Amino acid sequence: MSDTLTPAGPFSEAERAAVYRAIETRRDVRSQFLPRPLDDATLRRLLMAAHHAPSVGLMQPWNFVVVRDGTVKSRVAAAFTRANEEAAAMFPEEKRALYSALKLQGIEDAPVNLLVTCDRTRGGKVGLGRTHAPDMDLHSTVCAVQNLWLAARAEGVGVGWVSIVTDADLRAIFGLPGHVVPVAYLCLGHVAELHSEPELQAKGWAKRLPLDDLIFEDRWGG
Repeated sequence: MSDTLTPAGPFSEAERAAVYRAIETRRDVRSQFLPRPLDDATLRRLLMAAHHAPSVGLMQPWNFVVVRDGTVKSRVAAAFTRANEEAAAMFPEEKRALYSALKLQGIEDAPVNLLVTCDRTRGGKVGLGRTHAPDMDLHSTVCAVQNLWLAARAEGVGVGWVSIVTDADLRAIFGLPGHVVPVAYLCLGHVAELHSEPELQAKGWAKRLPLDDLIFEDRWGG
């Protein structure tokens, strides 16, 4: 068995800046989608970026369900509406008006929707790296989502994560087998502009926490 190694030096200054730019300007897109179709070559590059995500034990537990059919999107949108109405009632009264004013999905606006799933049987009963951390397959799948999101930013493609929908609805709509877990329902499409800061921050829902308040040394609270 051969193991070919490649140099591990830093990127050039321009390449490094591009990576950090993608990270810092990535946004959750809900309302800026253009009607322009997302071409197959671009989508393929995004899926390949997701497929190159780190996965514990090289289990690669993800699958990608590409959704373009308007009827399927409508079913997901209806599921979102039901869940969103329930969610609104869960917030304190003083936040409900702001919550109701937020646009929290672009399901039918985006040219492509994408369901990212995790096959919890992939790799067998005993998986390298999962013997004592069984949820690493789920964490690995989320890494695939992040890879796709950053690649999409570099491609000028917006991504929105629709989390206000039940697993039961997604299972029913897409016919998922019991061992497959829906991890992320994403909306994808070209965008002409992005918010200069997270939309929820711009609209007063929350703000980014200071990094220094989140760093400890050697122990919790240290």
